[in-house]
Amino acid sequence: MKNQISYSPEVRERAVRLVFEQQKVHESQWSAIKSIALKIGCTAETLRTWVRRAETDQGIRCGMSTSDRERLKELERENRELKRANEILRKASAYFAQAEFDHRPK
Repeated sequence: MKNQISYSPEVRERAVRLVFEQQKVHESQWSAIKSIALKIGCTAETLRTWVRRAETDQGIRCGMSTSDRERLKELERENRELKRANEILRKASAYFAQAEFDHRPK
């Protein structure tokens, strides 16, 4: 299993900002990403992911923004909880209906 290094939000923001500033100086965005990744001590792919996410959040690139993605996760979690609750209520209702049917005088 790979060791996962957690970078602070400040480091991420600074690295992404540096890429946006330095890509004019480099021949491509990828070369700027590789150069800055070496300086901050992360992999180029990690930094590329941060840059893509920032571009999406700023509307530069198509896709779902971070806030929309978080909201979607929250709604999906809530939906799962409600489905579980409905299933419990449906089973309880069937159980009590059967109990009521069994106790009726004949």
